[in-house]
Amino acid sequence: MPTLTNHYGYEIELDFGAIATLPRALSRLGIRHPLVCTDRGVIAAGLHDGIAQVLAGVVPVTVYDGTPANPTEAAVMDAARQYRAAGCDGIVALGGGSPMDLAKGVALMTTHDGVLGDWLVSRDGPARIGPCAPIVAIPTTAGTGSEVGAGAVIVTDAGRKSVVRSRHLVPRIAICDPALTLGLPPRLTAATGMDAMTHCIEAVLSPLFNPPAEAIALDGLARVVRHLRRAVDDGQDREARLHLMMAASEGAMGFAKGLGVVHAMSHALGADPELRLHHGTLNAILLPVVLEFNDGHVGDKYVRLRQVMGLAPDTDLAAWMRDYNRSIGIPSNLGELGVQAASIPWLTEHCFGDPCHAVAPRKPDAAEYDRLFRQALVQ
Repeated sequence: MPTLTNHYGYEIELDFGAIATLPRALSRLGIRHPLVCTDRGVIAAGLHDGIAQVLAGVVPVTVYDGTPANPTEAAVMDAARQYRAAGCDGIVALGGGSPMDLAKGVALMTTHDGVLGDWLVSRDGPARIGPCAPIVAIPTTAGTGSEVGAGAVIVTDAGRKSVVRSRHLVPRIAICDPALTLGLPPRLTAATGMDAMTHCIEAVLSPLFNPPAEAIALDGLARVVRHLRRAVDDGQDREARLHLMMAASEGAMGFAKGLGVVHAMSHALGADPELRLHHGTLNAILLPVVLEFNDGHVGDKYVRLRQVMGLAPDTDLAAWMRDYNRSIGIPSNLGELGVQAASIPWLTEHCFGDPCHAVAPRKPDAAEYDRLFRQALVQ
């Protein structure tokens, strides 16, 4: 079984059957009583059963399954209370990006005083965050790459989707077992895969200078383009699932270079507690709109994207992306998800406070954000 390392030097176990390495991972990190951070969908799908089997008789386990679709500060604090009450000393994050982001919030708030808002990127949190509770991350989707990332996106009590980030929040060991994604429903496979694709593309387009991260993102992009449709068409395609899981991790390693306007907009939309919108689906819908907006402002990077994606030199990337979305069952526009034009002023204001706006290759003003949201509503 190959053991890889991420850009922080932490381990990635990537292969079918990797879940069997969990007891060894906990032992190496000195975790004697983990809190499993997950959600009810993962429990209902039976994906926690494998964890229970490999840990039976090894360590006691406490489970927190109350992770919302977009993790909230309230859920983080609820899980942190359970962590302390059970005497836990580490975390197993099991699921997609939401349980992993929640786990990072718990790792932070069980080792640091104050409230979550004290530690946000917008308040110089990365410079002040110290050692946190150790995390073992086990993804059950291939999209967010949060298993190798330093950041977590959490809806604060003030209703804003905000970012905490620190090298101390990176999972010490990521156990990436593609078997956990076999049979994932086509629509969820598509949405999570497009999350990975968006990470890779926005990382490449970011103007920040980080050639290794850009190279990793380009490799991840090639894997998604070659294998996502295969996994959507056949949920049991083992080769496709393996490459998508690798691509998800690569996307997160790539976006150490930065993201952009797609994520600023999707974070704003994801903060709505009523709609409970899926992050990957939002990224997929917004990506072609932002590709049009960025065209002509990123040097020769569209040329490189087309080469890696196997497209003709004159391919219209935004049009190609819309066709690709349709081919894998992604909704065409935000209106289909219930987003209303009346929300756009608040959404625009949220974007300006998002760290992804600050590193975008082309930064929209208020009128341009308004136009981008309106275009995405009906495209």
